[in-house]
Amino acid sequence: MDLTVYLSGEIHTTWREEIIAACAEAGLSVRFTAPVTDHAASDDCGVAILGAEDQKFWHDHKGAKINAIRTRKAIADADIVVVRFGEKYKQWNAAFDAGYAAALGKSLIVMHGADHQHALKEVDAAALAVTETPAQVAKILAYVIDGTI
Repeated sequence: MDLTVYLSGEIHTTWREEIIAACAEAGLSVRFTAPVTDHAASDDCGVAILGAEDQKFWHDHKGAKINAIRTRKAIADADIVVVRFGEKYKQWNAAFDAGYAAALGKSLIVMHGADHQHALKEVDAAALAVTETPAQVAKILAYVIDGTI
């Protein structure tokens, strides 16, 4: 079984690379997609492509819409969506991605620490699995692909 997995969420740690490496090491047939994780490129894509804005609101608005084109396509094409909520920043966009994936009926895996359990209880309720580590996500993907634990 081949899977396409979209990796959404925080961009300040190596969690994506850890999942990808664990799946490669296990020989799993997984195609990974993700948002643009270069923070500046993501924030500035709208004005870089469509032109500068005097007001920060419109600067952000342009970037958010262009990023949404990429995100919507990637989530729609994914078999599984993994959403990571990190410790340092509030990832409102990650919560939005989780809700969008759930609304599309995508299999959703959420990853966060125990300290976010209460704040993310509704997101967790929509997920098919709630994990804390990249290793747990990789083990779920292995189980889904070949039934091994």
